[in-house]
Amino acid sequence: MRAPTTVLLTGATGYIASHTWLALLEAGFDVVGVDNFSNSSPEVLTRLHALSGRAPTFVEADVCDPAAMEAVFQRHRVAAAVHFAAFKAVGESAEKPLAYYANNVGGLLTLCEAMTRHQVHALVFSSSATVYGKPKELPIREDAPLSSTNPYGATKLIGENILRDLANADPAWNMALLRYFNPVGAHESGDIGEDPRGVPNNLMPYITQVAVGQRARLQVFGNDYDTPDGTGVRDYIHVVDLAEGHVAALRYLLDRQQSITANLGTGQGHSVLELIRAFEQASGRRIDYDIVPRRPGDVDASYADPTLAHELLNWRATRDLQAMCADSWRWQSKNPNGYQTLQTMNAPS
Repeated sequence: MRAPTTVLLTGATGYIASHTWLALLEAGFDVVGVDNFSNSSPEVLTRLHALSGRAPTFVEADVCDPAAMEAVFQRHRVAAAVHFAAFKAVGESAEKPLAYYANNVGGLLTLCEAMTRHQVHALVFSSSATVYGKPKELPIREDAPLSSTNPYGATKLIGENILRDLANADPAWNMALLRYFNPVGAHESGDIGEDPRGVPNNLMPYITQVAVGQRARLQVFGNDYDTPDGTGVRDYIHVVDLAEGHVAALRYLLDRQQSITANLGTGQGHSVLELIRAFEQASGRRIDYDIVPRRPGDVDASYADPTLAHELLNWRATRDLQAMCADSWRWQSKNPNGYQTLQTMNAPS
């Protein structure tokens, strides 16, 4: 029997990566996780151990640190990488552009340099629908014009261009550039989920924190968009569907030895107010909200045409908005303070 393929997972204890870690294990891969906990908790590793029955192989390191990344490749026989390690808040990127360029672009370069030295040429890249800027047509296909309306989106565009140039320079490289839309939800166990630091930048965790009593009211950014109810429309995708999409993309790279650029979304848009109503129904909690001014860089509507991912990867999102809301609520109600709950309880006195 062949030994399982070992996959390097960067940003491994983050929201999407932690769910992808479980999906990779379930698919028969071995995983080496790397994270510096800048936006995540070590408690994730405990939860992953309990859910998978396997002690996580993990290295605490910064993906921007060349020596640290070299040490990972020296110690582990990595065959492919899935790169999540990036800052991801649109609003914050407008306030701290240098930090976003340094981390998101610098980390990708450091990873690719280490992979090149060790002749590892399969990479799944966490890109984003923000690379489409303000879309001219909906649903959005992969061949739509690319642009950015904020520094975060710009870092993803730069990352994609770096990887295309790398593949053109060395045909040994196979890349999956996955442009995904708005991840929400949590593992069905309620044991891992989205746990943002400070004030949430994304809609769903803000809603769940209002529902659990952590915050008094939700801020809805704008009600004058060109959408049916005036609030922004987005393609919300369950994080477990998204994780399974990464596994499908990795299998494609390893089996076909070909690169791919694909949208991961449901193909259906929902407005902010629709999401609020769906969550109220799933949780039985009222979500009070205030309409406040738009955020810079936000677009009216954005939802995917996911046809290519289904045709080439044999993948499609299967979990609906009700499941997204129910799983988000299960996570937040079970962990009202996120991962901090157990950390605080277990802290030495």
